[in-house]
Amino acid sequence: QLDEAMAGCDQAILLRPDYVEAWTLRGDLLVELNRLDAALASYDQSIALQPDYAEAWCNRGNVLLGLKQPDTALDSCDQAIGIRPNFVEAWTNRGNVLMALEQFDLALASYDQAILLRADYAEAWSNRGNVLMDLNQPGAALASYDRAIAIRPGYAQAWSNRGNALFDLEQPEAALASYERAIDLRPDYAEMYANCGNVLRDLKQVDAALASYDRAIAIRPDFVEAQFNKSVALLLSGDFGAGFKLHEWRLDEKISGSNTGRVFSQALWLGAESLQGKTILLHSEQGLGDTLQFCRYAKRVAGLGARVILEVEAPLMNLLKTLDGVSELVAKGSLLPPFDYHCPLLSLPLAFNTTVASVPAEIPYLHAQQEKVRAWQQRLGEKTRLRVGLVWSGGFRPDQPRLWAVNARRNIELSKLSCFRGLDVEFYSLQKGQPAESHLHELKAAHWDGPDILDFSAELNDFTDTAALIENLDLVIAVDTSTAHLAGALGKEVWLLNRFDTCWRWMLDRSDSPWYPGMTLFRQPSMGDWDSVLSAVTARLAALAP
Repeated sequence: QLDEAMAGCDQAILLRPDYVEAWTLRGDLLVELNRLDAALASYDQSIALQPDYAEAWCNRGNVLLGLKQPDTALDSCDQAIGIRPNFVEAWTNRGNVLMALEQFDLALASYDQAILLRADYAEAWSNRGNVLMDLNQPGAALASYDRAIAIRPGYAQAWSNRGNALFDLEQPEAALASYERAIDLRPDYAEMYANCGNVLRDLKQVDAALASYDRAIAIRPDFVEAQFNKSVALLLSGDFGAGFKLHEWRLDEKISGSNTGRVFSQALWLGAESLQGKTILLHSEQGLGDTLQFCRYAKRVAGLGARVILEVEAPLMNLLKTLDGVSELVAKGSLLPPFDYHCPLLSLPLAFNTTVASVPAEIPYLHAQQEKVRAWQQRLGEKTRLRVGLVWSGGFRPDQPRLWAVNARRNIELSKLSCFRGLDVEFYSLQKGQPAESHLHELKAAHWDGPDILDFSAELNDFTDTAALIENLDLVIAVDTSTAHLAGALGKEVWLLNRFDTCWRWMLDRSDSPWYPGMTLFRQPSMGDWDSVLSAVTARLAALAP
């Protein structure tokens, strides 16, 4: 009965304005009421009355974290610890703040200190697991979650976190069971229904996943992550109409962070207004592969009578000079020219009411520079065997730890490509970035038993170089990376090596793609099973190059 409790605090303060504990309790109640600014003022009043009141400093840190002021929050936690060095909750809160600041090693040290002070502190064990997840140590994280649950078997959040670790450990069924246990403990736990939906989606049980997302949204209609993940499930099932409409939730900062949610004074165009005689800015928003996939819509936008400005990542500038429909190309971060409307590239399928049957697939829509194609032709010499380009890794993103698990599932260990040895094929590395390039050099130096892979990566300075080399190949075999999109957009035959928990754009159980008519998908039959995929690819290659 929070309102009555608040009235009691206010009455106590009215009777005794210097009642420190009442001001602190009032702050706690305001936190429960999600009135964080008012809560901060109450804690500040407590501290003004009693500067060495550790609880007020600690709780103030929590509020500042909620107000997205992590640096100030850290100072508050440190003040609490300075007053009371054995203050377990303050050490745990300090870890939470350091997590928000992405100082993961320091956060782990804070949680460890809390556990040293109180070995049965379940929250510290669970939060310690969270930081280990961000440090890409799901096995150690699982052990931490299990310790939290052993201390408090009814700890729903720890069961939830445990499910996350199990999924990253490629144990989706066990993850689902952990999420369901969390729901048993807290039937109103919207996050867990959403997590169940994610696992069910990745297990290709789309109808069950949609039901789980709907349950989460019924509990929390403004649940951004559930709305977004529901859109992914709909797109995966081929329901582009409903899927692309819901996919606009990706623009919320909870999904996009600072990468997508662009704010312009000009209106967002989603297909309703006439573009005749107008100028529109189409802007990229996510990875290079997304830009390569959806820039195809520029020609359609221009066909509506618009002058099209396309803003893209700098590495794509030279390549996209060949794209039809673009009047002006601008590198992201540069000064933008005047325009009347704007549209993110991933909103264009919605604007054009795209269905699976109406995907604009006029291939090729990108073209290599002919002088570079001829230069590579001379460099490679006369062709005597099938030429195949290889991409086995999407690279490593050290600044995006939450993508590490997905990247690990998407990428293939180079050593597994030893199955291609003995084939009458010339293999070319199209791999850019670390650690993949180093792995190739290391294997070559160790005289590995795989095929000889010709490596010109040092000469692939931008996407125009890669495009020109691809034009001299017969086939590209790649994991789900921007190079696969590039080859598909060039009209080259592509064999996509696809993980079990597929990206929505490849949909379910198809061996082809409406986005790239020249693409064939080789799918994992179960989580992590690259051996079956590579066996099928080897057999197909052997048939092409006996």
